[in-house]
Amino acid sequence: MPDPQPARYTHGHHEAVLRSHRWRTVDNSASYLRPHLRPGTSILDVGCGPGTITLDFARLVAPASVIGIDVAPAAIEAADAERHKQGAANVEFRTGDLYGFEFDDDSFDVVHAHQVLQHLVDPVRALREMRRVCRPGGLVAARDGDYRAFTWYPTEPALEAWLTMYETVARTNRGEPDAGRHLLGWAHAAGFTDVKAGASTWCFATAEDRAWWGELWADRITESTIATQAVEIGAASRDELRAMADAWRRWAAHPDGWFAVLHGEILATA
Repeated sequence: MPDPQPARYTHGHHEAVLRSHRWRTVDNSASYLRPHLRPGTSILDVGCGPGTITLDFARLVAPASVIGIDVAPAAIEAADAERHKQGAANVEFRTGDLYGFEFDDDSFDVVHAHQVLQHLVDPVRALREMRRVCRPGGLVAARDGDYRAFTWYPTEPALEAWLTMYETVARTNRGEPDAGRHLLGWAHAAGFTDVKAGASTWCFATAEDRAWWGELWADRITESTIATQAVEIGAASRDELRAMADAWRRWAAHPDGWFAVLHGEILATA
């Protein structure tokens, strides 16, 4: 079967995007998987980005090997630099095709993907490939956000406009921004019969967390690939994007500001 035409990556690799990705750890982004990790558990981390979760995995499962793959060479370069900095001997980072891994069948105990399936044209095919390289009885684990389920206070009409803009851009790129609610169905379509589905959240409510999250998104929607794409397809003008950024900063500065990010999660037995 020919590879599906790749989706355009909605977020790009602007510093504001990497700022978010480098914040991710096993504790804040893969805690549902942690009870299943122990020394000797081999892991393939799919769409690893700058590798912070991957390197956390490596500490938990050493001396087993952990491999992180990503389609973006820049992400792999950043991850490899951090690997060298930490002296992590049981980790390897490679560029790779999510629809056709260069690994034999039954190669890993765990195959993991965080915030990856939402960006794919064919997430079911990707899950089948993840299953192929997972040993029988091993786990395929995935976690994805569900943008339409995000909620916040206080009300900001420009943030509602931001959400509509983002979903328009993501779907134009042939992704599914509300992937969290689809994970269980995608896993069943991929042939898994033993799937445990759940959910968890990120919540930004302290002054420090609001400042970080709000400024991160204000930067993304004015300076990153999202901004360029939104203007290209007519999802928002530059003035509208600046108004959305201002709304993010107003929300961040509000003493009662609160933002919850819902994620769907699956643990599928291979």
